Amino acid sequence: MKPLPRALALFITLVCVPCLHAQALPGTELLEGKEDLAAKMVAGIDKYLSREIQKAAKDRRKLWNYDFASPEAYVNSVNPNRERLKKVIGVIDQRLPVKGLEFTGTTGQPALIAVTPEYKVYTVRWPVLPGVHGEGLLLQPKGKPVADVIAIPDADWTPEMLVGLAPGVTPQAQFARVLAENGCRVVVPTLINRDDTWSANPIIGRATNQTHREFIYRMSFEMGRHVIGYEVQKVLAVVDWFAAHKDAPPIGVMGYGEGGMLALYSGAIDTRIKLTAVSGYFGPRDNLWQEPIYRNVWGLLREFGDSEILSLIVPRGFIGEVSRFRVTESPPARPGRGGAAPGVLSAPSMKETLAEMGQFMKLVPKSFQRGPVQYYYPKSDDAAFQGPGFALTIQSFLRDLTGSARATAHQHEPPKDVRGKFDPNRRQKRQFDELTDYTQKLLPDAARRRDQFIWKKLDTSSVENYEKSTDKLRDYFWEEIIGKLPAPTMPMNPRTRLIYETPKWKGYEVVLDLYDDVFSYGILLVPNDLKPGERRPVVVCQHGLEGRPTDVVNPNEKTRYYNSFGAQLANRGFIVFAPQNPYIGQNAFRQVARKANTLKLNMYSFIVRQHERILQWLTSLPFVDSARIAYYGLSYGGKVAMRIPAILRQYCLSICSGDFNEWIWKNITMDWMGSYMFTGEYEMYEFDLGNTFNYAEMAALIAPRPFMVERGHDDGVGLDEYVAFEYAKVRRLYSRLRLPDRTAIEFFPGGHEINSRETFAFLHRHLKWPAPK
Repeated sequence: MKPLPRALALFITLVCVPCLHAQALPGTELLEGKEDLAAKMVAGIDKYLSREIQKAAKDRRKLWNYDFASPEAYVNSVNPNRERLKKVIGVIDQRLPVKGLEFTGTTGQPALIAVTPEYKVYTVRWPVLPGVHGEGLLLQPKGKPVADVIAIPDADWTPEMLVGLAPGVTPQAQFARVLAENGCRVVVPTLINRDDTWSANPIIGRATNQTHREFIYRMSFEMGRHVIGYEVQKVLAVVDWFAAHKDAPPIGVMGYGEGGMLALYSGAIDTRIKLTAVSGYFGPRDNLWQEPIYRNVWGLLREFGDSEILSLIVPRGFIGEVSRFRVTESPPARPGRGGAAPGVLSAPSMKETLAEMGQFMKLVPKSFQRGPVQYYYPKSDDAAFQGPGFALTIQSFLRDLTGSARATAHQHEPPKDVRGKFDPNRRQKRQFDELTDYTQKLLPDAARRRDQFIWKKLDTSSVENYEKSTDKLRDYFWEEIIGKLPAPTMPMNPRTRLIYETPKWKGYEVVLDLYDDVFSYGILLVPNDLKPGERRPVVVCQHGLEGRPTDVVNPNEKTRYYNSFGAQLANRGFIVFAPQNPYIGQNAFRQVARKANTLKLNMYSFIVRQHERILQWLTSLPFVDSARIAYYGLSYGGKVAMRIPAILRQYCLSICSGDFNEWIWKNITMDWMGSYMFTGEYEMYEFDLGNTFNYAEMAALIAPRPFMVERGHDDGVGLDEYVAFEYAKVRRLYSRLRLPDRTAIEFFPGGHEINSRETFAFLHRHLKWPAPK
C-alpha cells in the first residue's frame, strides 16, 4: 500500500482530532482552535521582535556613559562604544601603512587623466590590507590644499561620475570637483557596486543574482568582517595618508547614499576626521531589516541608531543633508541566477531625518556641541534639484572645515578625461576579486584562531575539570554567537490535545507559552504500556527546513527524508517529543531572522528558549526520566543538534543527522556547488562564527555527553572527506577524555535521510533502554 500524500495525511489528522473526543493530557488544559500553529509561531516571533526594536531605541541609552565634563572626558567616555561599533562592522584588521598613493598608469596611459585651471586628476590606488587596495581618483589642487577630503560616492556611482568625467550624475551633484575647485585635495574611492556580474564561479557553473555587495557580505559576515568594514578601512587608509603629512590641513569626509553611510561610520570611528557630511542616509534604522542585507549589522540596534553613531562624532562637526535617493532592489532572479535576499533601499525622508536628529539632541546637549551640527534639505519635495551637494551644504562644509568664509558652490567647466572611452568594470572587478580573495584566505587563519579560542582552553585531565573549562565558552557561544533572549516572562500554561491513537502509543499536540505571542509547540508521544511510577527516556525528534512535527511522528505516513523516525522510536517504547521549530514559511521566517539580527539575535535564540521550556515541561511529567532526555535532528534539525544541546546541558545526548560538516568552509567557499554562497538561505550566516565555533567546537560544548553523526554518502549537504575531517577532531577529544565509546559516526549508502540503524542502537545503549528483539 502506498503512503498517503502528505497534504491528505495532514487533513485526515486534523479532521480526526474531534473524533478522538478532544482529550487533553492529564494535568493540562485542552488545546482548542484549528489555526496553523507553525505559521502563528513565526508571526508571533515577528511581533515580539517589532516590540523589542521599539524598546531598544529607549533601552540603548543604558549602554552609554556620556561624560560632558570636558571634550576629552566625553571622548574617553564613548570610546568603549566606539570599539564595539568597530567590531560589529568588521573594522578589526590592522591596516597596512600608506606611505603614499600609487599612481596607476601605464606607458600607454599615464595616471594623469585630466587637467583644469584649479586642479589635476590622477588615477590612484593605496594599500589597505594584505592583497587589498583602495582605488579611485585623486584631485590635486594647484596650490597648497586648504583641506583634505574623502568624497565618497554612492555604490552605483563611479569616481568619474562624481568628478564630472563621466555621465550619469547632474553637475550640481558632482561635489568632489566642487571641493577641488575650492582648493581641497580630494580622494574619491571606488565602492563595490550593486551589479551581480561577478557573483558567480563559472568554473563550477554556479551563479547568483546577489549584488556584489551581498556576495561579499555573506562570506565576510561569517568571518567577523563586513563589506561595510572593508570599505571603511579603505577610507581610513586615506585618512592615515592625509594625517601623516607634516602640517596636514584639516580632514573631512563627505558621502552620498552608500557613501553617506560610510562617511557616518568613518567619522564615528576616527577622531582625526574634523568634519563629516552625510547625504541621503542619516535617519531612523528601525527598519534596517528591510534594507538590503549587505547593510545588516549584528546587534546594531541594541546599542546604535544613527543618532548614537552621530554622538561618536561630536564634539567634532557634522552636516546632514536630506537628499533624494532612488529606490534600489537586487538584480532580478533569472535562469541560472537566483538566491539574493530581498531588500529595498531609499533615502530617509525629511521628516525621518529631523526625527532622528531630534533623538540626537536628547543625547548630547546643544551647549556641548563644540563643532557645528547642522542639516540641509530642499525647499520642497518637487524642487528641481534633490541633491546631493546643495549649495548651502557645500558652503557650510568648506567654511566649517577650512575656517574660510569665501567658499563657493559655483561650478566651473567639468574636466575632460583624456583616456577617451574608459571602462570602469575592470577596476570594479579588481576591487571585487581582492575582497573575495582576502576573505577566502581567512579560512586557515580562522582555524588557528579557534584553536586559541577553544581548544587551548579545554582541560581534558578529568571529566569534572573539562566541564568546568567549558562554562565560559558556553556562555560566550550563547550570548555572543547565538544571541541570548531574557528568561521567559509567562508561565508555561500547557495546553494539549489528543491527535493520534495507536496500539502502542498516544500522541498529543502541546503548546507552552514563553512570552507574549511567543510559544513552543510540538507533539508528544506517550507509550501505552507505562507502568505506575515508571519513568522512561525521551527522544526529542526534530524536523528540518519547512518541516512540521507530523513529518516526524505520523504513524500513517513515512515522509521523505524522515521515515517517521519519531513514530518508530515510540514503537520501541521511548517517549518522543517532536517540536515545531520556526524555520518554516520560506521568506517569512528568513525576514524574521533578519529582524532578529539587528537585536543581536537569530532564530536559534528563540529555539534555545523554546527547547528550554520543552525540557522544563517534560521533566515535570511523572513518567519522564529527566536524566535521560536525548536530541535527534535531521537537516535544519541537525543544525539545532549542534547548537541547542551545546547550550542546554539537560539534553543528555545529541545526534546530528544530515548536517554535520566543515561548516565554516561550506558557508563561505566559492569552490563547491553546495555552498550557501549560491543559495537563497541568506539567514544561514552567523556573525564571527568562523573565528569561534565550527562544528567540532560546538561538539566540544556537548562533550562529555554522548554525541553521534549520521551521514549518507550521497547526501548533497556535504562531502564525506570534509565531514570526516571535522569529525576527527571530535573523536580525538573524546579519546583524550578517555570516553571514546561516547561518540560515533555512521556513514551509510544513501542520501539526505534518517537511516536509523546505528543511531537507534546508540540511543538504546546510552539511554539504557532495551532494544526490541
